Amino acid sequence: MLNNVPSDPVMLLSVINTKLRDFYPNLDELCMEMKLSRQELEEKLASIDYEYDAQRNQFV
Repeated sequence: MLNNVPSDPVMLLSVINTKLRDFYPNLDELCMEMKLSRQELEEKLASIDYEYDAQRNQFV
């Protein structure tokens, strides 16, 4: 479920990468705290050719 976040993939990318940078050590923590489906989030951002890089802790 991707409620409480922008539906536009580019805006979503910006919000998620900012939150990962400023508040969360990894994607799993962000998804748990924000009650987001990691799979849905990754699929939405893959639609604009971004994938999660655990080393960088961001979508690239």
